[in-house]
Amino acid sequence: MIIGLVTAVAASACYGTGSVLQAVGSRRSAREEAAKGATTSTTEHGGPSLSSTAKAAVTWEFITGTVLDLIGFGLGALAARLLPLFLSQTIISANLVITAVLSIKLLGIRLKQLEWASIGVLCSALVLLAVSAGPEGGHHASMAFHWGLLIVTTVLLAGGSLLVRRMGSKGAIVAGLLSGLGFGALGVGVRILNGVEPFDLVRLVSDPALYAVLVGGLGGMYVHTVALQIGSVNGATAALVVGETVLPGAVGVLWLGDSTKAGLGWLGVAGFLLAVVSAVGVAYFGQGDHGALGDASTDHPELAHK
Repeated sequence: MIIGLVTAVAASACYGTGSVLQAVGSRRSAREEAAKGATTSTTEHGGPSLSSTAKAAVTWEFITGTVLDLIGFGLGALAARLLPLFLSQTIISANLVITAVLSIKLLGIRLKQLEWASIGVLCSALVLLAVSAGPEGGHHASMAFHWGLLIVTTVLLAGGSLLVRRMGSKGAIVAGLLSGLGFGALGVGVRILNGVEPFDLVRLVSDPALYAVLVGGLGGMYVHTVALQIGSVNGATAALVVGETVLPGAVGVLWLGDSTKAGLGWLGVAGFLLAVVSAVGVAYFGQGDHGALGDASTDHPELAHK
């Protein structure tokens, strides 16, 4: 349990720092495109074009953030095997706190009092979850469940990406939620992977859950990049928290045998609900933050003349 908690916290730190660095890179790229008078950086709906997203992904800040995300992925995968999913995913989703704090310095964002209050509630909810969590459940699920996870993850991220691009600048929260669902599917996939204990390469590569992990991880990162380009970094990350927490938490309890300590089920439910509500609060109260595509100079004025 202790090792799982430590790895989950470390994954949270990597994800939170990575999100802010990716936001810095995305917005610097958008600003440079705007300065050049580029006309292909946005779609007809006001969202970032594929070429704009690709250019954002090769900035050094974005690359560094991606490396941290990959480290966070490894640590988060380990945590998903060692802890109940409702605990591991909620701790990892607490990267929202790190994102919010770092965005003050790196993006020049000022948090409202209600945002700070929501973050405080989230931290309290994590304490309740840690106190109430029992041992993790099993790692086995039917092959139909493995296939279902892959199909649902693919449909959600492919269809959701098209929807977000049509929504344009209004799609940041939806994009954040979709990326969270992708990362949540990743957590579930890691938990049920065949061929891990004991290691069996043939079983591993033939498991649909492995490809659900890849689709959820890569698709989630892509949609998250779009969210960071078009909206509030805190709002998008908070929406990500909801998707990343609710899906795996429910799957772990309903199908994988995750549970709380005897007599503390009410505490676990309270902590889980508070975590989700507080994340929604940050998304709602932070939706007026600067951060839309093309407004990067207002978020990070010290980079405006570079």
